[in-house]
Amino acid sequence: MRLAYYPGCVAQESGKELDMATRWVCKALAIELVSFPSFSCCGSGFIDEANEVLNVALNARNLAIAEKAGLDMLTICSTCQGMLTLANIRLADPKVKGRVDAALKPLGIEYRGTTKVKHLLQVLTEDVGLEALKAKVVRPLAGLKVGAFYGCHLLRPADEMSWESGEEPHAFEELLQAVGATPVYYRGRVMCCGFPIQFVKPETAERIAGRQIDDAKAHGADAMATPCPLCHISLDTYQNQVSKAVGHRLDVPVFHLPQVVGLALGASPEELGLARHMVSTDAAVAKIGSRALA
Repeated sequence: MRLAYYPGCVAQESGKELDMATRWVCKALAIELVSFPSFSCCGSGFIDEANEVLNVALNARNLAIAEKAGLDMLTICSTCQGMLTLANIRLADPKVKGRVDAALKPLGIEYRGTTKVKHLLQVLTEDVGLEALKAKVVRPLAGLKVGAFYGCHLLRPADEMSWESGEEPHAFEELLQAVGATPVYYRGRVMCCGFPIQFVKPETAERIAGRQIDDAKAHGADAMATPCPLCHISLDTYQNQVSKAVGHRLDVPVFHLPQVVGLALGASPEELGLARHMVSTDAAVAKIGSRALA
């Protein structure tokens, strides 16, 4: 399987451990990642609020680059997944496409709309398949209770994302079961992490993140895992501030999706960049043991 790899911004800078883990997992599963240094930011929803056509044009350019190579696109960020998917949908409108085509023409790029955008969670559960993934597990995550945290853009708007229910998704929990972990169901798993308002109303954002972490913890989670690096920032990077906002210590480790899979497939904590996390993952990793099965 060959895919155009769209890492997004965070995984290339502050969240490099996400890129490390993704590359390790994809290599283990014989997924070839084709890199395109000319990919640009997806706009993260912010540009969209100011200039919809510009935001669609940015993502049409990214899609056209992958399209020219004859590849579907792999994302590892819920927000990137949302922006690229919505661009594909909006470009079905002839008026929008006409304006975007005009913006892309000077760049010598043409968008035809043949490239599919797939998040890593979708690739693992649908293309690789849970049974095939399970067969690759050498270190089952037995004894580890994990609360999946989907984030907003992977699920909503549900009628346009056309993947899982925005209220009762199940793919991440089924993946957790496939790698041996015990999934924890809680209401906050489909709620917002607070990131979109972190730089406008940080205290409100931190209370939102704290509510979701508290919810997972109250339902017995030893750790959380998310398919979105922006959610990871809210839940892990800012967890110290979040603890202050909610008035009590949280101390819940937060994994990136490929780190959970990588641990089960035999990767070491070092290979997955776990030491880069703000909240230590040591206690969670200790529950499963450090050695892979023979």
